[in-house]
Amino acid sequence: MEVKLWNDKRERELLESYADLYAIIKAVEKLERAYVRDLVSAADYEAECLKLISQFNSLSSSLAGAVTVPRFVQAYRLDCPAALNRLLQSGVPATVELRAASASSAPAATAASASAIAHCVQTFITAMDAVKLNMLANDQVRPLLQDVATSMARLGSLLPPDFEGKVKVNEWLAKLHKMGAADELTEQQARQLNFDLDSAYSAFLAALPAAGL
Repeated sequence: MEVKLWNDKRERELLESYADLYAIIKAVEKLERAYVRDLVSAADYEAECLKLISQFNSLSSSLAGAVTVPRFVQAYRLDCPAALNRLLQSGVPATVELRAASASSAPAATAASASAIAHCVQTFITAMDAVKLNMLANDQVRPLLQDVATSMARLGSLLPPDFEGKVKVNEWLAKLHKMGAADELTEQQARQLNFDLDSAYSAFLAALPAAGL
């Protein structure tokens, strides 16, 4: 006998989202444990962790109002302390935290704290996610790019004035400033923005000390 778990399309989509959220949380928990046990390289861990954090943030936003993550974890009896710390508290991979901590103690980065670097990582991820989700209207994109620019500025001497990421983001802000609030980026512009953000983000991570990784 077939058991129907939903009554309409909306309930079905909600249950599918719950299943995705469950899978992401379990995946992060396993990834964190694998990293601690040195079963995965730092590079592979960071790439996969960034992807999962991005997916988690997007899914959490779509579920806002339906359920909170702590309530979800309690309801489905998930034992995942490492995942909750990474997703809800830190928001960035452990490798980024290590580089941020190293950078904040370096002589060239006395004005930068680990939390400020972690926040900068999050603004990059949020902006890149928005573009990938086709949030291309000026009043959607520009505030996110402004957050990226502001977070980089707060890092002080860690990033020089001619840093590639600063230059790229400021160029885009100048372009968007000339557009109306409802104007949208073309497909070509969106593709270029995604490429520029990805390049800027990679350059930003490369600018942080390796912290022995």
